[in-house]
Amino acid sequence: MVKIMQRIYLDHNATTPVHPEVLEAMLPFMTEQFGNGSSIHTYGREARNAIDDAREQVAALINAKSSSEIVFTSTGTEADNYAIKGIAELQQSRSGGNHIITSAIEHHAVLHTCQYLEKRGFEVTYLPVDRYGRIQLDDLREAIRDETILISIMHANNETGVIEPMVEICEIAQEQRIPVHTDAVQSVGKLPVDVQALGVSMLSLSAHKIYGPKGIGALYLRRGTRLENLLHGGSHERNRRAGSENVPSIVGIGQAAAVAKKDREANIEHLNQLTGKLRQGLHEGIDYIHENSDPSNSLPGTLNISFEYIEGESLILRLDMEGICVSTGSACTSGSMEPSHVLAALGLPPQLAQGTVRFSLGKDNTEAEIDEVIEKVPKVVEQMRGMSPAYKKL
Repeated sequence: MVKIMQRIYLDHNATTPVHPEVLEAMLPFMTEQFGNGSSIHTYGREARNAIDDAREQVAALINAKSSSEIVFTSTGTEADNYAIKGIAELQQSRSGGNHIITSAIEHHAVLHTCQYLEKRGFEVTYLPVDRYGRIQLDDLREAIRDETILISIMHANNETGVIEPMVEICEIAQEQRIPVHTDAVQSVGKLPVDVQALGVSMLSLSAHKIYGPKGIGALYLRRGTRLENLLHGGSHERNRRAGSENVPSIVGIGQAAAVAKKDREANIEHLNQLTGKLRQGLHEGIDYIHENSDPSNSLPGTLNISFEYIEGESLILRLDMEGICVSTGSACTSGSMEPSHVLAALGLPPQLAQGTVRFSLGKDNTEAEIDEVIEKVPKVVEQMRGMSPAYKKL
């Protein structure tokens, strides 16, 4: 009888499994409650009520003042695009402002959107970061111009887990009356994200990072913040996003938000404990490694490690053969031969950056699993380094 390998999933920053409570909430809206939320008969009213409830749940997770400040999108990427392009197009036509400030370590959903706008006459400042990926507030102050129309800085980085000083960023922006957008796809549900305390004008989030379904996200849009629409058609989402609502997935993101809010503190404690154990075990068991996550200022559950004398993609494949699922960084750039732009911004040499692995833990990981990872990773690393001429010379 063939024994089935039990796999250890440590790639939760890429995606998470759907929580059973989320699936249970979604199923009726894939079957008997199939109505269109714009219809006024019973089926439509059921769908509309479900959408309204989900909007309240998402608003509660991030402490929005009103559920009307939540706009459902297809993904976190769409939410980023809507925020940045929407501000850019509106302000260019109204004020002539054409300058955007972001950071060098943003997700490509932000970076590529800014690059798209540069080709259309906008100017973008990409702020540098320190060794652990934090922007410097003095750099932000110096970058602001009279023409600045938006500051977009991610709340927490998807590769290293570094948390940016959003409160201070927003305070600086408010002095100049500049709106702030933050990509909080990685932090919502993992940190106590509070849009009132942060002071942001816009915030992007995604369901599949918090044990919800793929293909649904949301943009928090503070009351009074105006955007040009990306999509045109019907009057859905209060005339902000045309298209029939994806009711099952909206129900899913709502339930995922409710569960995340309920379990957040316990999950943070659990993830911090497991991450500390993994960090200690890897440092004790392996020489020539470099940690790119700041232990005092990173997301619970995220650990980014560079291994000298090893190629990261090969290490990931070898670990997969051992039943351990990790990644090199962003799932959106998986398979690229280029070194991570995030690690390059941190100042890592290309060779070291290409030997990097991201461990991202989730609520269901156990101490026994981490013990197994601590046992297996050093053995695999040593085997791979045994084939490296550079390592043999040491």
